[in-house]
Amino acid sequence: MVRYLDRTEAGELLAALVAAEVSGPAVVLGVPRGGVVVAVPVARELRAPLDVVVPRKVCAPGNPELGLGAVAPGVRLLDDRLIERLGVRPEYLESEIAREEAEIVRRTARYRGGRPPVALAGRTAIVVDDGVATGGTAFAALAWARAQGPAGVVFAAPVGPGDTVARLGRACDAIVVPLQPSSFFAVGQFYEIFDQTTDEEVRAALGVAAP
Repeated sequence: MVRYLDRTEAGELLAALVAAEVSGPAVVLGVPRGGVVVAVPVARELRAPLDVVVPRKVCAPGNPELGLGAVAPGVRLLDDRLIERLGVRPEYLESEIAREEAEIVRRTARYRGGRPPVALAGRTAIVVDDGVATGGTAFAALAWARAQGPAGVVFAAPVGPGDTVARLGRACDAIVVPLQPSSFFAVGQFYEIFDQTTDEEVRAALGVAAP
């Protein structure tokens, strides 16, 4: 089984592939936490500013592993059929969404550390994560990026299952996912080192790569 050593190595390999797809001004948007570490070499290769986009999963009642959809700033993408099938009450849904939206605001402010967001208008927005599984939060991140008026939207991650990659490809202008294993259980299985990335590491990465 092919594996990356760690997120930095994965980002370095991804950077060359993204550079072959993107020309002109760009902004790299890391998805915290681990995606920001992967995004640093991509931003360096493209000589582009690095910022964050913070999507959050909306969890089902009593089952935090099951997503009812995802949100990003100003974006709500929900699985209405699943919500109806599970009988999720509207008051629970609104409360959970409000909680995640507040968490997005908190995390975004913490990660940026007072720096203003990087403008996307007229630039290619490249959303980078350390891997993709179902794609729920990735779709929300792409929808947010698209709403900012960029010249184009690209999604890039070191690994993800082929069916998810195909669906994500329809939501952006280009997609770069070099490793698409036929047997996929979790992103972490394709890394030798897949430690939890801390908020401090995200802040440090953004500080180093600040425009």
